[in-house]
Amino acid sequence: MEPIELFSYWRSSAAYRVRIGLNLKGLPHRITPVHLVREGGEQHGAAYAALNPQELVPTLRHGERVLQQSMAILEYLDEVFPAPPLLPADAEGRARVRALAQLVACDIHPLNNLRVMQYLERTLQAGAEARTQWTLHWMAEGFAAMETLLAGDARTGTFCHGDQPGLADACLVPQLYNAHRFGLDLAPYPTLQRIEAACLALPAFDAARPEHQIDAG
Repeated sequence: MEPIELFSYWRSSAAYRVRIGLNLKGLPHRITPVHLVREGGEQHGAAYAALNPQELVPTLRHGERVLQQSMAILEYLDEVFPAPPLLPADAEGRARVRALAQLVACDIHPLNNLRVMQYLERTLQAGAEARTQWTLHWMAEGFAAMETLLAGDARTGTFCHGDQPGLADACLVPQLYNAHRFGLDLAPYPTLQRIEAACLALPAFDAARPEHQIDAG
């Protein structure tokens, strides 16, 4: 098998979801840390920017192929390494899982990532309390919708869709890590908490945790 290298940062939730995907598929890979804060952020250096012009993590190198964007990377892995699948076999199921995953990846996470926080602080002069309230508001709004979608759907099982973890779970767990980090009250989201606990009991999710990464700290 061609080597797989993941450019990652321990606290990046986008990189975290790809780590989960790689682990769920049992794919051997090398982690190359990219420190997003040290010396202004290693992602802005010329060498890394050549790999990822957005200057974001993750980036995945599979042999000679270089891929950006966590959701695209996860779907690529699912197509190239189809077992075990991250998406259901039926079209309706795939649409549901993609919608749940994108609720996190497109509607919650982008409003709370590092560059947004840095812009709020440095350009808009928002204080720490204002930045925290911004983060908590958007997470709570997204989680409320996700709780309703999951709790009210018979297709929800042990995990977001049935009894096998997949793409939606790989997105949900990193966002809940952020919620814990920022002190969001998760009591209104019992289904999300139940799914998180089921996921973190699995070695694939446990090994992907930020605190277990080589660059943690």
